[in-house]
Amino acid sequence: MNTELITPELLDSCRHGDQTACTRLFEIAASSVYRLAYSLLLHQEDAEDVVQEAFVYMFRNLHQYDPARGGSQTWLYTITVSRSRNARRRKILPTVELGHLLQFGLEPPAPSEESPEHAALRSDARRVLADALMTLSPRLREAVVLRYGHQLSYREMSAILNCPEKTAESRVRLAHAALREAMKAQDIAVLAELLPI
Repeated sequence: MNTELITPELLDSCRHGDQTACTRLFEIAASSVYRLAYSLLLHQEDAEDVVQEAFVYMFRNLHQYDPARGGSQTWLYTITVSRSRNARRRKILPTVELGHLLQFGLEPPAPSEESPEHAALRSDARRVLADALMTLSPRLREAVVLRYGHQLSYREMSAILNCPEKTAESRVRLAHAALREAMKAQDIAVLAELLPI
């Protein structure tokens, strides 16, 4: 999400009911909000519902937004995480292939020129990481998704997850340990080459 495009003027126009401004804000932020919701829920329709709920909540509560407490991205991600938790509580979500999650930011980057052997190695690494991510608790998965899928700082994560900065850092550390435990030594070696975990 390009937060530089979400200016105080744009937010103010939205606050005053300017539909063009609301559409512009949605266009700027919707894909990032969807990526976050999908990464947390691992279910397309539920993620789409969360996006709608998050924006409806945000537009209804723009008068409560205080830039002194955090940036617009932090506020919107906080709303999204909260709505995703509500969706998870409302029903038991089906288990899906986490390969879809990996396309949204946690996938090891592909080099510009890739040999067939390296492509196979990346495919195996993606599968191993997907299986390991499935073993994480929702809170640890949230931490990993925010840290690596959205490149947020621990400070930003703490605001979104409503926890101290050290707790956010601890959750990422616990996720690392859980991921290492869920994988074989050879899988860790392969992933270490492609993606630092």
